[in-house]
Amino acid sequence: MGGRLIYLMGPSGSGKDSLLNAAHERLAVRGCRIVQRVITRSAEAVGEAAVGVSADEFARMEGEGAFALSWRANGLAYGIPRQIDEWLAAGQDVLVNGSRAYLAQARQRYPDLLALLLTVDLAVLRQRLLARGRETPEQIEQRLARNARFDSVAAAATKGLHVLDNSSDFERTVDDLLALIGASRTCV
Repeated sequence: MGGRLIYLMGPSGSGKDSLLNAAHERLAVRGCRIVQRVITRSAEAVGEAAVGVSADEFARMEGEGAFALSWRANGLAYGIPRQIDEWLAAGQDVLVNGSRAYLAQARQRYPDLLALLLTVDLAVLRQRLLARGRETPEQIEQRLARNARFDSVAAAATKGLHVLDNSSDFERTVDDLLALIGASRTCV
């Protein structure tokens, strides 16, 4: 039996990276891999541990088929390395930090993926975005507006979506993530 793609998504600032970091060791014990994305943002930028490449390098990699999944959002390009297909074929579960806007395309390629949406209260999200200092106030408001658009259509477009609320108790969110992954299918 092959592995399963676990597709974690949520608004920027919802805590996806913190959640992945906190759950990393416990997921590794279960045989789950957490994938490092390739992003057209400097590797030195504050935030997620990703592979930073230039827009030209990303385009070259994408053209050469280096990505199993790739998309554009918030002025950046994101790619999930093709190596995940080898891990999935070997029976390993693979957790990726995905995009809500790209979920339908990801499901076309990986129909059995486990879709997880990390949510957070709007006021908490605004504070987190301001605190990290990565975007201007205008960019933050654009992100919040984008988040509101996704929230308004989420029910219709997200069949089989599991929601995790990360507005307050972070350790509970980590436990809920691990429980959802374990309840839907034991990791190999």
